[in-house]
Amino acid sequence: MISHDEIAGTTPMQILVAPQTILRQKTRLVRPEDEPVLRDALPRMFAAMYQAPGIGLAAPQVGLGLRFAIVDLGDERQREPLVLINPEVIAESETLVSREEGCLSLPNQYADVIRPQQVRIRFRALDGTMQELEADDLLATCIQHEIDHLEGILFVDHLSTLKRNMIMRRLAKEQRQKR
Repeated sequence: MISHDEIAGTTPMQILVAPQTILRQKTRLVRPEDEPVLRDALPRMFAAMYQAPGIGLAAPQVGLGLRFAIVDLGDERQREPLVLINPEVIAESETLVSREEGCLSLPNQYADVIRPQQVRIRFRALDGTMQELEADDLLATCIQHEIDHLEGILFVDHLSTLKRNMIMRRLAKEQRQKR
């Protein structure tokens, strides 16, 4: 588990913005030899996510091609950090829900995305144990969104071509204006 003390005072990692190439690449499984990278990155990823602010962040969003992501639906008073290493969806509900999604790699861009309302995932926890988690509603959406990142998929890929192109053009325009 990542503690508040580990996160406090660390330098947040830079969150990459689309169309960065790594955001479209499939990640590789985390192996035991990747542990030092994980240990270094996790506090800095949480710091970046909290600073943004966001509720999820996947390794490719900070330039790492490894299959792990973090999620925290808690607030500043009650953090609930969750580290998902090599996560995979093993079951999903037939019931679908539409929820507005955004992404730290597509700042200020939002759209309704339809996903399964519930999922069961299997992942390795930071302590090395294999775990399963049943998630529904916002947590299920967040987890599916982060696992998509690990496959090189962005939330806009779930939209019509027209909507996706509108969002990507708007993002590019906003990024140009920032420079």
